[in-house]
This record gives sequence, C-alpha cells and structure tokens, in this order.
Amino acid sequence: MEFVTSSWNTLKKKYSIYMILMALFIICSIANPNFLSVNNLTNISRQLAVTTILAFGQTLLIISGMLDLSAGSVLALSGVFAVSAYKATGSLLIAVLVGILTAVLCSLINVAMISNFKAPPFIATLAMLTMARGVALLFTKGQNILQLGDFVVLGQGSVGIIPIPILFLVAIAILTWYILNHTRFGRSLYAVGGNEEASVASGINVHKVKYKAFIINGIFVGLAGVLFMSRVNAGLPNGAVNYEFTALTAAIIGGTSFSGGMGTAGGTLAGAFIVGFLDNIMNLTGIDSYIQQIIRGAIIAFAVIYDIRSKNRRTKSMLGRIEEKGTDKKAGILDKANN
Repeated sequence: MEFVTSSWNTLKKKYSIYMILMALFIICSIANPNFLSVNNLTNISRQLAVTTILAFGQTLLIISGMLDLSAGSVLALSGVFAVSAYKATGSLLIAVLVGILTAVLCSLINVAMISNFKAPPFIATLAMLTMARGVALLFTKGQNILQLGDFVVLGQGSVGIIPIPILFLVAIAILTWYILNHTRFGRSLYAVGGNEEASVASGINVHKVKYKAFIINGIFVGLAGVLFMSRVNAGLPNGAVNYEFTALTAAIIGGTSFSGGMGTAGGTLAGAFIVGFLDNIMNLTGIDSYIQQIIRGAIIAFAVIYDIRSKNRRTKSMLGRIEEKGTDKKAGILDKANN
C-alpha cells in the first residue's frame, strides 16, 4: 500500500500538468460541441503558436533567474520591421532575418542592462517594453502597414493539413527541450537560476550564460513577430499587447518556477495549451470579456502562489533531510566514542 501511494505521488508530481490538460480538454469538449471541430482546433493551434514560442523564450530566462517583460513590444517592433523589409525587397528570407535581428538587438540591450549594469530584469525589460513600442509607433507614424501580399503565407499557409505556424512551434519546442536536457548550456541555466553565487564558484561563466539566454529569447521573439504579422495580414505597431504576460502565464502554469532553477519545455507547452483552451472555451460559451480578464488574472495569481508554496515545501523537505543526516552523523560519532 505504501509503495502504491509513493508511486502515485511520484506520478502526480511528474505528470500533473498533463493530467490537468487532459481533464480540461474533456471538460471543454463537453461544455461546447464546437470545441472539437477541426476548424476550431486549427484556429486554437494557429493562435497559440505565437504566444507559445514567446513562452519558450520566457522559460529559458525564468529558469536562469530572469524574465522579459518587453516581449510583446519587441514582437511588434520586429514584426513591423520585417513587414517593411518584405515590402521593400519581396524576399521572405530577408524579412524573417530582419525581424529576428531586430529582436536580438533589443535582447542584447536588455541583457547588457542586466548583466553589465546590474539592473533588475524587471526594470530593464520594462524600460525596453516602452522603448520598443515607441520605436514601432514612430517608424510607422502610428499607422498600420497593409497590402502584404505573399508575406501572409508564413502565418496563414499550411503544409498539407498542418498549419505552418504549428511547424515552427514544434521546431522551437524540440529545440528548447534539447537545450534544457542535452546541452551544457541548459545545465548552466538551471545552475545559475538555482544559485548564481554557487554557479560562479563552480566555474560557470554567468555573464555568458545570461547573454546566450537572451539571444535565444530574441530569436524566438523575432520569429514570433514575423508569424504574428503574417497571420493578421498587417504590420501592427500596436499589436501583441500583453502577449508577454500570456507567455509568462503559460510558463508558470507549466511548472517553471519564478524563483529560478526549475522548468521544462514539455511543461511550458502544456501550460500554453491550458491557457489557450481556457480562452477558447470562454469565447465559445459567451463569457463576458471583462470576466475573462478577471479569470486570467486569478489564474496568474494562483500559479504564482502555488509556485511559492511548492518552493517552501521543497525547502522544508531539504532542511529536514539535512537535519536528519546531521543527527545520524552525531549519533554515529557518539557510538564510536562510547565504544
């Protein structure tokens, strides 16, 4: 009986997020028959692609003890630059490269403020949030860029029955999983987020790790910007508002700890689909948009509280094991002395 209880607790701890996703999927299917329609599931996937790609970037940063509040604004900036590049050259490749390079440049400014000038990530990326949006509006003079032509293929096209944004999402998910599980850099992210001082003492170049994390995040944000503008068929300088918070929510719900040192690519993907399913079923059932905002805020609050409580439980458990080992060691010393 004890073995069964232990096994269940282990499974629950490891796969709880996937169980929640499956339960939510079943509930949504029952709540509204239209949820399971091919068109609806395809639309959910297309909509999720952009924010989930952002969420993977946030996951890498949060694991290493950082975050990016500027992702939505940088997405808009890189997207309008990509659209303008496409209209000027007619080349999708150049447009994608311009979008990615723009976001990487913004990420480099972010990480320079954080790593070189010791600015808190919250403040540094909050400043970039305002600056990037301002540059996007200045560049476009506050006007949307229209008539994109074949640029829409990236966001609206398909390969067979699979939407192109989903192919990008799968590629980013696999890349994130590989980085976190099979590279020295991935291990360094966990180490830096878990204890930066200990990481320095163990020889990890924390400065380099932070720069790499932000560069990869920039690549993801730039690609998301291209996909977003392509999907909506316009360059929107005011687009993607609050997308960074949706991405953060997906990462935190997926088990990425705000205190750093914990998180998985699979968990973030599941968290993103949980957020997407909730948004979709609320729309299908006609829940008022203001109430939807309240629910989203409550979900974020719950996820953060759960993360804090989990961290406290882990800390207590660790301290308990240390005390137990210390007690056993003292008992062993006393036994030797008595003998």
